[in-house]
Amino acid sequence: MDTDRPQAERAADGLLKLAAWTSPSFPVGAFAYSHGLEWAVEAGLVRDAETLRAWAAHLLAQGAPRQDAVLLARSYRRLDDEAALLETAELAAALKGTAELAQETVVQGGAFLRTVRAAWPQPALDALATRFARDKLELALPVAVGLCAAAHGIDLSATLRFFLHGAAANTVSAAIRLSMIGQTDGQRVTAALEPVILSTASLAEAAEPDALWSAVPMVDWCSMRHETQHTRLFRS
Repeated sequence: MDTDRPQAERAADGLLKLAAWTSPSFPVGAFAYSHGLEWAVEAGLVRDAETLRAWAAHLLAQGAPRQDAVLLARSYRRLDDEAALLETAELAAALKGTAELAQETVVQGGAFLRTVRAAWPQPALDALATRFARDKLELALPVAVGLCAAAHGIDLSATLRFFLHGAAANTVSAAIRLSMIGQTDGQRVTAALEPVILSTASLAEAAEPDALWSAVPMVDWCSMRHETQHTRLFRS
């Protein structure tokens, strides 16, 4: 981390990294996952912009994105405590309620760390990646994001907000590709989700590290049903 440059300049550089890391073009394969939304659309649970907004808002406030935000903060703060960090990584990889949701987070987490290391090298990340590989430990996405942000000295609050916005944007993008809403409605939904993104980020930053609950059984049910959905576009 470069500590010789002005703080405002370093903060701006951190935002540029976050913009790249949470962009749809960042090669983690996020486009391949709908987080159960594809079955929800098939079942008529999500059918228009308003039901999509309600679905995404509940997911952000009560589901995996909220849980992941707490895991991100926990990982960010444990960068220099290898034992605690490994414990967090193991926990994060085991928390998801279905096989598809577990695959979704670890596939993206591994790709995220590889890409950041390749484009934004940082010795601390190289050392951790070696340890993870040696222990054959799969890295969930929020753990990878938290580690990379901490290693590069990026503000935690900004990281949480960008991360949750990326989760919301991916849900909206999946809905558009399912032809459920159009592009303009997609932007309306994204704008409407800003308050819950901000509140969830603030709550996750202040939460106890073990406050890893989630309460979205319908999402887990949709994910289970998606595993046997006959025609599908997404992997989850």
